Amino acid sequence: MYDVPDSPAGIPGSGLTGPWPVGHYAAKLRSRLREFARVQVFGEVFGFKAGRAKVWFELRDASGALPCSMWRREWDALGIGELADGAQVVAAGGCDYYAGSRASSPQFSFTVTGVRVAGEGDLLAQMERLRRALYAEGLTEPQKRLHRPALPRVVGVVTGEGGKARDDVLAGLRRRGWAGRVVWAFAPVQDRHAAPAITRALQDLAACEEVEVIVVARGGGSLADLFAFCDETLCRTVALLRVPVVSSVGHHTDHTLIDDVAAVACSTPTHAAEAAVPVDCGAARAALHGHAARLERQSRRAIVDRARTLARLSRAPAHHVAKHRTRLHQQLRELRASARRGIAAGERTNHASAAALARNGRAAELGTTRGGQRARLDAAALDRAAATARDRRRRDLGRLAVALAAHDPQRTLERGYALVEGADGEPVTTAAAAAAQPELSLRLHDGSVRVRPHGGVPSEAG
Repeated sequence: MYDVPDSPAGIPGSGLTGPWPVGHYAAKLRSRLREFARVQVFGEVFGFKAGRAKVWFELRDASGALPCSMWRREWDALGIGELADGAQVVAAGGCDYYAGSRASSPQFSFTVTGVRVAGEGDLLAQMERLRRALYAEGLTEPQKRLHRPALPRVVGVVTGEGGKARDDVLAGLRRRGWAGRVVWAFAPVQDRHAAPAITRALQDLAACEEVEVIVVARGGGSLADLFAFCDETLCRTVALLRVPVVSSVGHHTDHTLIDDVAAVACSTPTHAAEAAVPVDCGAARAALHGHAARLERQSRRAIVDRARTLARLSRAPAHHVAKHRTRLHQQLRELRASARRGIAAGERTNHASAAALARNGRAAELGTTRGGQRARLDAAALDRAAATARDRRRRDLGRLAVALAAHDPQRTLERGYALVEGADGEPVTTAAAAAAQPELSLRLHDGSVRVRPHGGVPSEAG
């Protein structure tokens, strides 16, 4: 170290050398780092990115990480291609340091001169071991046996507060036409604090009795970004929750351990929202309106049919009475005709008998005196018998005529009775039925009179 002209005064009381210009110290630091021995390191590749001049990636393991860079022409010469996250490689090289300037930032990197792909990374192996353990313990089944409501009233959502997954979940719920309530539980979804925070959020939502289903949503990313959703404690918590969990972590090709233990695993947050609300509320409302319209039409048809049946039944008594009235009138006419025929036949018989007796009397008068006297006596007896028979026949016919007159409805009307009929011409037999009629018809022996109930003025006379 040496003194630099025009340097500011140092910190009073400090025993450290300097002050030195930053560029001078950065150059010394670069020289010292480049003096470190060139070594081979191995770890898991994350965040591989290829530029026009260089390629960059990180090597990670459980205890640390190292930023690496390699010239693009040297990388292409290896013929490896792009490395997937989690792939384990061995990298040869050494430390390097870019000192930066007034317009750029400094940067440390492990400059790689050679690479060999070593196989599956520790993170992938760890995921596979945990997956086998969860399957062996049967923790992938409890969530799938839980009942998921077709139309939940309250849906819980665990996601990042500022992520796009939040908007995707809302879009999926709107697509369903769902009008329930969403309970949000925001948590970090990427870093070493994410798994405990997501676990607590799930437990808090499950403790809320109103929440019927929980959606865990996060967008895509590298395996390292999504590794929080492979945490053992988180997976065991999800498996034992009382509320069904719908997971949507990453894109179509991503598969985390929470997908194995959840009730349903979806490829996008939008699909997860639709899985949480299986019923398409808009389509269900349209179908319900259609069913209601059909029921209304059927109800109207049933009411009309019933009304027609009742109307037909209400006309039956009047038709029955009219039919019997016609039959009684016909029988009355037949009785009258039969009586007239009987009387006429009796009169003819009596006239014939009287003529015969007269002839016999005249013949007897032409006989002997004794015979004539006897004949006169017999004729007188016959006359008396005939007169008696005629009187008895007339009395019988009179009684029949009185009986016929007693059964004649017209005679009933002539004695001062009246037949009360409604506006439709049907008989009205009760006071309540008469009060319910707007107008009544009183049939008398010589015509009809229309009246209104409760002292109404007649409208017309017949």
